[in-house]
Amino acid sequence: MESGMLLSGRQRALIRESWQRVSGSPVQHGLVLFTRLFDLDPGLLPLFQYNCKQFASPQECLSTPEFLDHIKKVMLVIDAAVSHLENLSCLEEYLCNLGKKHQAVGVKVESFSTVGESLMYMLEKCLGTAFSPDVQEAWSKLYGAVVKAMQRGWETLPERG
Repeated sequence: MESGMLLSGRQRALIRESWQRVSGSPVQHGLVLFTRLFDLDPGLLPLFQYNCKQFASPQECLSTPEFLDHIKKVMLVIDAAVSHLENLSCLEEYLCNLGKKHQAVGVKVESFSTVGESLMYMLEKCLGTAFSPDVQEAWSKLYGAVVKAMQRGWETLPERG
């Protein structure tokens, strides 16, 4: 992951500045992200089961302590990426393993574009007019790099048929 080549200094500054406004309320903003994700792709809901319980609705899922814990973890991964913008490659192995974990529970690589769309939606809702095209482009590049690293986790596992 050549993050130095990926993001300009200005883009890194835009990401840090915008994340500062979001990271103070990770669960609140994470709920916006996941509510949007389930709106865009309700088929992802069955992937979230705790204690073998199927959720009847996204709202039911979004209110469980286990899911709120998952939201915190997702926001921490974003936070780690923002904290390591100068050297994303140090997160490479971690993100690759995270990819393997997501594959193991049945997440498809294609779902990450929907997650990316949900992330942009959350940033836009949180930042309002500060969510400029430049901010969006910077975040898209960062998210693309994170997903690319996670996808390597899929590639290192044999396909189960």
